[in-house]
Amino acid sequence: MRALIERYTLPEMGELWTDTYKLKTWLQVEIAVCEAQADLGYIPKEAVETIKSKANFDPQRVLEIEKEVKHDVIAFLTNVNEYVGEAGRYIHLGMTSSDMLDTALALQLVSSLDVIMREVEHLIQAIRYQAQQHRDTVMIGRSHGIHAEPITFGFKLAGWLAEMLRHRDRLCTMHQRIAVGKISGAVGTYANIDPQIEALTCQKLGLEPDAASTQVISRDRHAEYIQALALLAASIERFAVEIRNLQRTDVLEVEEFFSKGQKGSSAMPHKRNPIRSERLTGMARIIRGYAMSALENVALWHERDISHSSVERMMFPDCCTLIHFMLVETTDLVRNLLVYPENMQRNMNLYGGVVFSQRVLLTLVDKGISREEAYAIVQSCAHAAWNKTDGDFHALIANDERVKAHLSPEDVEACFDPQHHLKNLDVVYQRLNI
Repeated sequence: MRALIERYTLPEMGELWTDTYKLKTWLQVEIAVCEAQADLGYIPKEAVETIKSKANFDPQRVLEIEKEVKHDVIAFLTNVNEYVGEAGRYIHLGMTSSDMLDTALALQLVSSLDVIMREVEHLIQAIRYQAQQHRDTVMIGRSHGIHAEPITFGFKLAGWLAEMLRHRDRLCTMHQRIAVGKISGAVGTYANIDPQIEALTCQKLGLEPDAASTQVISRDRHAEYIQALALLAASIERFAVEIRNLQRTDVLEVEEFFSKGQKGSSAMPHKRNPIRSERLTGMARIIRGYAMSALENVALWHERDISHSSVERMMFPDCCTLIHFMLVETTDLVRNLLVYPENMQRNMNLYGGVVFSQRVLLTLVDKGISREEAYAIVQSCAHAAWNKTDGDFHALIANDERVKAHLSPEDVEACFDPQHHLKNLDVVYQRLNI
């Protein structure tokens, strides 16, 4: 894959945002620039070999120097030169701090995206598996939180799957968009460095040169990156909210796995709470908040100011580690989700199957009754059954003289067959390979 992946084993997300890993990417960029300088004859190849063999850093020493110089990049370069010696004078030649910082940040963001995309794939597989298992598990669909018409749990999960596939596509595009470096000098004009050095450096690092950088790579790229993570978090929140609603005591159609020894409440021993879904909901709010910060980072003064830097020091580690955790957590949640088809059947048939009202309406219209009259008949029966312990819409329809004048008992029974609502779901399943 990229040079970074070839040189270093892909770490887990937490390691990618440590100070040590950050400084490792800084050194990687500086060495790549030195190699490019030597390839083009600007510095001696022997000096590059010395730099490559001796270059190192000590994170604590960098911090110690930074306390004095009040500049992190200068502190880093000073420490590296303590290892390299005389050949260190060729390090950072013709560069500005952001040449190294933004190019190294791109390496971190790309590597983070590799980890994120791996976990996205795991979640896709988990959702697909559950959708396959519950292709025919009939349940009630809801709109406005109210019972609507029959669907299957597999169909509900098909919607989740389609959403995650779109995220995978977006992240693939993002992978290209963020894999951009710049080695163009103090205001991006290449005044003191050959543009070919940028091209060679980026090639060595598996990046593309930014088309038109200033002192920095424009922050619209980084804002888009965070927007993509926020959108992914929003989808995870949608799945989590659905699980929370379906786990409510009065619904209980699915439930988070409750492990042996787990306790739901310090006061109420019966409680089995959807704590993981609630946690995911809260985390999505954090990433959404950073999405606004990322947008505000786009408008820098002239060729650059430093107002974005403090935001990014928190934003990127927080967003990347949070979304990674959310993906891992959601995958485990979906894989081990408890599904209760009996409760789904029970809920669907509340009040004698009022959810089949549209089918009765359309059948009456098909028999020659005006839509207005048919609607009035069906609605009166539905409302008579609605919210009554012994409400029975099926019985009310079957015994209504206005209905009996047009529908046979067999016609009525056909109206209450949930399979009518599921007959075309294979179209969706085939699109998604479920």
